[in-house]
Amino acid sequence: MIRIGKYNTLEVVKLVDFGVFLDGGEDFGNILLPKNSVPAGTELGDKLKVFIYFDSNDEVISTTTEPYAQVGDFAKLRVVGVTNIGAFVDWGLTKDLLIPFSEQRRRLEEGQEVVIHVYTDKASGRIVGTTKFNRYLDKTPATYQIGQEVQVIIAEVTDLGFKAVVEGKHWGLFFKTESFGKLFIGKALKAYIKEIRPDGKLNLSLQKMGKDRVDDLADKILTSLERKGGFIPVSDKSTPDEIFQVFRTSKATFKKTIGGLYKKGLIVIEREGIRLNDND
Repeated sequence: MIRIGKYNTLEVVKLVDFGVFLDGGEDFGNILLPKNSVPAGTELGDKLKVFIYFDSNDEVISTTTEPYAQVGDFAKLRVVGVTNIGAFVDWGLTKDLLIPFSEQRRRLEEGQEVVIHVYTDKASGRIVGTTKFNRYLDKTPATYQIGQEVQVIIAEVTDLGFKAVVEGKHWGLFFKTESFGKLFIGKALKAYIKEIRPDGKLNLSLQKMGKDRVDDLADKILTSLERKGGFIPVSDKSTPDEIFQVFRTSKATFKKTIGGLYKKGLIVIEREGIRLNDND
């Protein structure tokens, strides 16, 4: 079954001067793959992985060009134009993706970068984008485990902190007090489940939980020291930003970790940095 707005693997059934036709089954018939997308040496019977979408004439067409997002994805895209029907964003294909005015939480402007969700409009069958996420998120119970690693994308900034889409399914929140480092709208990163709230929404952390977090950082610090000749110019006197630039962690976790390494006699803490303890 052909999936519009998704990747499909289809068989080449006809070669023509302007490309090849792929088998789209009973529903779509032959689907054109234009010449500029046809891999060199393609022959009848070959199976090609292609993205299926609509061209400027609303005809089903295929491409081997990889879009920035497909149906079901959340992604940060740039607005390249605004017309009387909505805003258009660049999603990596020759035909830009429409975000109708009815699907905009706030009016979009040309040049703006915005996180959007790509979906298929049931009425028209067309692939469009939306910035209204709520109807796509938190529709299923959150079954994550505390401390579980997840993939997220930052979607909004609020008074509480940074709202993120978790695994494309749920809302999550990084509280401002714990949002060290550079978070910004559209940034995709890994995070950890800190708490599952009664309303099903998630509190997130940039770091692993508890002992796992410290153990992981301790290994990272020791490995880094060995690679750097036994000394790193970062210590408990360094600023939070300096520590984050080197180890991607908070100052509190860093201080706790090097304190543990010091007690074990593995490192020496100096004002200018930390050093491997080479004493037997």
